Amino acid sequence: MSTLLADREIERLMALHPKGFDLSLDRILRLLERLGNPQDRLPPVIHIAGTNGKGSAAAFSRALLEAAGYRVHVHTSPHLVNWHERYRLAAEGGGRFVADDVLADAISRAAEANRGETITVFEILSTVMFLLFSEYPADVAVIEVGLGGRFDATNVIRKSAVSIIMPVSLDHEAYLGDRVELIAAEKAGIIKPGCPVVIGAQEAAAARDVLIETAGRLGCPFTLYGQDFLAVEEHGRMIYQDESGLMDLSPPRLPGRHQYANAAAAIAGVKAAGFNLGEQAADRAMITVSWPGRMQRLPAGSLLDLAPAGADVWLDGGHNPGAGLVVAEALAEQEEKVARPLFLICGMINTKDQTGYFRAFHGIARHVYTVPVSFSESSVANSELAARAIEAGLSAEPVSSVAAALMLLRDTWDHREPPPRILIGGSLYLAGAVLAENGTPPV
Repeated sequence: MSTLLADREIERLMALHPKGFDLSLDRILRLLERLGNPQDRLPPVIHIAGTNGKGSAAAFSRALLEAAGYRVHVHTSPHLVNWHERYRLAAEGGGRFVADDVLADAISRAAEANRGETITVFEILSTVMFLLFSEYPADVAVIEVGLGGRFDATNVIRKSAVSIIMPVSLDHEAYLGDRVELIAAEKAGIIKPGCPVVIGAQEAAAARDVLIETAGRLGCPFTLYGQDFLAVEEHGRMIYQDESGLMDLSPPRLPGRHQYANAAAAIAGVKAAGFNLGEQAADRAMITVSWPGRMQRLPAGSLLDLAPAGADVWLDGGHNPGAGLVVAEALAEQEEKVARPLFLICGMINTKDQTGYFRAFHGIARHVYTVPVSFSESSVANSELAARAIEAGLSAEPVSSVAAALMLLRDTWDHREPPPRILIGGSLYLAGAVLAENGTPPV
């Protein structure tokens, strides 16, 4: 059993309440009312939904606002290593993960107010977010949606300073629908009448059209990526442009060309929410932004010691075909800088399109090692996952763990070749397990 007080409270809740999602707001609204409706006492809210990129948009929003001198609460999910990562409370000089005793107390209060009635653990943890964010002072709260939008437990706020909708693609079809326009309609459920909306880069015209129609129907001023704002790479810089002019910024610290569009959506969102953002603060944010487990170059640690000498090891929790494409593109950029053979170590859960994810790496990955995801009951068997990779045209084999894959690669490496580039990915659960085992949890 964990030594953290909050972990023990959450373990108790897990034993009492159903796991997973149950898309309805009735239960959380009932609980919040018993607690005095803390969701109505928040600082201005930047509410972020989308299939891919919403975590990056939250990270950029936090970096932008803190660089501009604002105190920022941040809610993200899921966590990677510790539950505390979901709640970053505003502090001078930059927000900090909630203290263990403070989180445990908030969980206890929420659970007591629920009186043992049926509710999901995510709904209680979202209630905890509203409690904490209402009780600790901040200038703004950045809140990432957990699943979907319309019936997500975070979607009980009456108004938002801005709703940001990041790229929409197929994911969680069992809950949200099997067509991109249906999923877009669920994400658009966070849009509040008359409140500003920022629509990030949308590959699917059907998704974009649903978002524009919803914003128009609800009387919301909206800005659209590619039409009202955009960001491009120019001479090694990021040029952001909107109706008020240009910003000449450092390239985002987060790797991959897709991060230019993610950063642009965050800049547009912060401005639409009414916060002052100068070019100097925006530039500082691009340099300091951090988002662990998403195209993160793995720092030295226990796991890295097992890899071939000089290996370039990356970690990414992306888990659907859209994420596979942007990760593959980001790795191709690394290949342009320094050519190395690419190997994948992947674990995935059974609600994801595994073959679709692997297809993005066809022609660029030499070999895939598939592993079980130890932190999830929904892990795909490593032998089955290898079959999905082979189905996508890749060379693959199952192994018992990430550590075993790294050691196998090390022991069989031909040192006449340059050291390999290794992507460990396919699941945020796996990313969290890797950061824990490597001794490098998020801070």
